[in-house]
Amino acid sequence: MKKILITILTLLIIYCNKTPKKKGDQSEKSSQKEWVTLFDGKSFDGWHQFNETKMSSAWDIVDDAMVFDPSKQMDKKQNNDLVTDKEYTNFELSLEWNIAEGGNSGIFWGVKEGEQYRKPYTTGPEIQVLDNERHPDALANPKFHQAGALYDMVQPEQDVCKPAGEWNHVLLSIDYKSNKGSVTLNGVEIVTFPVSGEKWDELIANSKFSDWDHFAKFKTGKIGLQDHGDMVSYRNIKIREL
Repeated sequence: MKKILITILTLLIIYCNKTPKKKGDQSEKSSQKEWVTLFDGKSFDGWHQFNETKMSSAWDIVDDAMVFDPSKQMDKKQNNDLVTDKEYTNFELSLEWNIAEGGNSGIFWGVKEGEQYRKPYTTGPEIQVLDNERHPDALANPKFHQAGALYDMVQPEQDVCKPAGEWNHVLLSIDYKSNKGSVTLNGVEIVTFPVSGEKWDELIANSKFSDWDHFAKFKTGKIGLQDHGDMVSYRNIKIREL
């Protein structure tokens, strides 16, 4: 009798292992793509100067971080914004930033290049990078220009920004399938917004970008990092497509 029971259990195990999984059985975690490193801390592979083929002298790599130092800029009229070589549509972007005292910078998505686009912000919406304690933009109310804000469109629900000179972690999520964007700063979700439709159009209409021909017109575009004339550092940059 004992041998019969063992045989039955063995057959059941074999059957279960061979039974194909239904399409809906996979967990959400296993269906997501893996994180891909966008900056290895050693080189600028995967990045280039906006609308250029070579890297600006104002950017350097220091202690595994890409650092923009305006004092090293050869041509003061030169555009030093960086963009990724690849384009993205639905994604989560994770990175850390460190801004100088009184400094200003930004993170773009949906950026397009071309002679008709003079800056990344011509096409790409921006998540603000700022010294909230010292930069005057942080004092305006509504706080559309505070660190973590969807620049000039959605203000953070609270200020969780660390002081200038310290590293801040930001997670930017852009998902056109669910029509949701969000910004999580230092582990706290502080901004949510639609990324298309009437409510998105309304946000643009009430901003400085209301009459910009190409702003936020592209669902697929490049990730950008802004030269705003102040020293800023970025590190641990990675992306996961949704």
